[in-house]
Amino acid sequence: MYEYEFKVGKKVDSVNIVNVCPECGSQNIILDYQHGDLLCNSCGLILDELYIYQGDEWLSNDSDVEDQKVRTGPPDKVRVFDKGLSTEIDHRNKDSYGKPISNKNRSQLYRLRKWQKRMMASNAMEKNLRKAFREIERIGSIISLPNTVREEACVLYREAVKKNLIRGRSINCIASSCVYTTCRKAGIPRTLDEISEVTMLDKREIGRTYRFICKELQLKMEPVKAQDYIERFCNELDLDNSIQREAKGIIDEAEKIEILSGKCPSGLAAAAIYISAKNRKKKVTQHDIAKVASVTEVTIRNRYKELVEELNLKTLL
Repeated sequence: MYEYEFKVGKKVDSVNIVNVCPECGSQNIILDYQHGDLLCNSCGLILDELYIYQGDEWLSNDSDVEDQKVRTGPPDKVRVFDKGLSTEIDHRNKDSYGKPISNKNRSQLYRLRKWQKRMMASNAMEKNLRKAFREIERIGSIISLPNTVREEACVLYREAVKKNLIRGRSINCIASSCVYTTCRKAGIPRTLDEISEVTMLDKREIGRTYRFICKELQLKMEPVKAQDYIERFCNELDLDNSIQREAKGIIDEAEKIEILSGKCPSGLAAAAIYISAKNRKKKVTQHDIAKVASVTEVTIRNRYKELVEELNLKTLL
């Protein structure tokens, strides 16, 4: 591959090699950007083809000027069912010059806008994706997920549709399971109880669908750790970093002696926070921690007793 700095239709200036045509010896080398060919302007010999311009895009502080000069379109919008490739009729009743549209033409524009929305999702698959992506956006907004996780959930849902995994299953349940799966992959601590509360679906149904998706798409998921929940729970309870560090230390010690197997990670995290808060004489109740961790107070007390007895923490309390 030849390396050149060039301008379309003009002579190319060499960077690393001499611009000499191997056929006629001419240095009149140009780039035909329309066809993507690097050629000799004297004899017509093509030196390179499928050439991609590596220069900078036009930069401008004026969005209108930038839209006119830019050579590429916007990137695909993964979180939109049609990836943002369809056209839209602006909701503002103004023409291309910015002048208001007359009342006579507004009714016609309204009908065009309505039919445009209907035609954007013309088949069953597009309607399915449209509904599912709206649900993913709603869940992600309520439980404060970053845009990258929402995009990954949309990509995962598309994969489920291609594999025909949605047949006979609720769209909302598949969408919820995709959100939970991407949270697990991204290391963002979100429990089934939280997603179930947002979607009003049974957490056992979401869990079954999650396992089904992981099996069919061959996803290897790391087990959830109690340490992943401690920071978020402490932030919601307005506890300082010293309590976070001690709670994580308690879980690490419990992990070394292998007493965490079969226990709910969020319940263990809640109990470790409760122990740490008591050690540092921070007034926080089991009810407050249970509400944040989406577990019962009985679970916290049971995990609390197990950790204290197994780790011999009675002298600290």
